[in-house]
Amino acid sequence: MKVSFLDLKRIDEGLKDALKSKFATMLDAGVFSGGEELRLLESHVSRYLASPYSIACANGTDALELALRALDVGSGDEVIVPALTWVSTAEVVKVVGAKPVFWDTDEDGLLAADWGKAITERTKAVIPVHLYGKMQDMESLLFQAKNHKLYVIEDAAQSFGSFAAGKAAGTFGDVGCLSFYPTKNLGALGEAGMCLTDSDLLNERIRRLLNHGQVVRDEHVEVGRNSRMDSVQAGFLNVFLQEFTNLQQRRKQLAAQYLDGLGAIAELKLPSGVMESSHNGHLFVVQTLFRDELKSFLAKHEIGTAIHYPKILPDMQSYECKGDFAKARKLSQNGLSLPLNPWLKTEEVDYVISKVKEFFNQKSMDVKKQL
Repeated sequence: MKVSFLDLKRIDEGLKDALKSKFATMLDAGVFSGGEELRLLESHVSRYLASPYSIACANGTDALELALRALDVGSGDEVIVPALTWVSTAEVVKVVGAKPVFWDTDEDGLLAADWGKAITERTKAVIPVHLYGKMQDMESLLFQAKNHKLYVIEDAAQSFGSFAAGKAAGTFGDVGCLSFYPTKNLGALGEAGMCLTDSDLLNERIRRLLNHGQVVRDEHVEVGRNSRMDSVQAGFLNVFLQEFTNLQQRRKQLAAQYLDGLGAIAELKLPSGVMESSHNGHLFVVQTLFRDELKSFLAKHEIGTAIHYPKILPDMQSYECKGDFAKARKLSQNGLSLPLNPWLKTEEVDYVISKVKEFFNQKSMDVKKQL
């Protein structure tokens, strides 16, 4: 049996038909930038996440950059960033001229609770990342940030649909940043992103910045850029959003199947909190000292896996800096993402489980032979 890590061609036929119908409708309407689909998307997301303002933009990386620029973070400023995350989180800090200050994570890859030790007189903001779909403890983080008068920009690119105490990921800080990259739980059929905020002023400024600094056509009050989401992607997202709850339920069912099937393997650390509302099940990341061997073994049995992420940012040439980062580095070395998406079949997950068990049974037998 072949199990791909993610195969978007397997979107069910009913959903494909709905997407084709949406595109045909938009093609007939002839509106491909702005328009009703964009307005509807922002309205639907605001309602679903209880966010006063939801601002569509071109992609998740742009959302982070727009947030920093709207908060006037720039040259001479420092921004605290977890050592383990997708590169965009630190990349945008450098793009606006500020300095990313890396801090270690906890065992799940979330910014460690003692991040406050990284604060200096130049620190202006902190960017917690809800990694793999699991939410940071935002109440504690906000308390520390408020005491030091720091802006909080939530990197919620992987956590659409995660809720803590009824409040959505991305709605705690000054600005929350979403990605609708096709692989996300709520993904477009191309690039798309969004900023969330409850501030009237930030809403107005982000909208200006993503549209060339315009207040109205040809009236440019500041230097902005073009980061508009195209209407076709907004239309597709409106279709996917209608099915989001059902797709999430399926994702959680498969996650529960993994937990039940792999729970007895002592050498395997399973993701914590994946069945809770504060985790949207975006990725199912297991940890083991035998990560690379397990990945190779599964590949031989035609099971796709992924590593999120094989290197921590402080170890990369463009971001290199000294520090311990022990837990982040350990996760980068031991973490392996197993297939988890709504298009998987129950029997495919059973197959993955059986092969993971087979691998560790073999490891156990090898150890006994050596004794």
